[in-house]
Amino acid sequence: MDKKLLLAQLGKRIRELRMMRDITQAELAHAIGKDQQSIQRLEAGKINPSYFYLYEIAEGLQVSIEEITANQA
Repeated sequence: MDKKLLLAQLGKRIRELRMMRDITQAELAHAIGKDQQSIQRLEAGKINPSYFYLYEIAEGLQVSIEEITANQA
């Protein structure tokens, strides 16, 4: 599968999980010590996050990494 497509799907999944928890990008960013623009780029599929960044996102959303990456392949 195409890298850009995978990153876009990952970003969409993170956005879905964040919205299901009714929190803003800024609130998620604050919870994990990042800035809102970083979350915006992640959700837009503009960055390839490290494992640790995904771990931080999972902690901030109170989900497992598996829940974030489900159906990515």
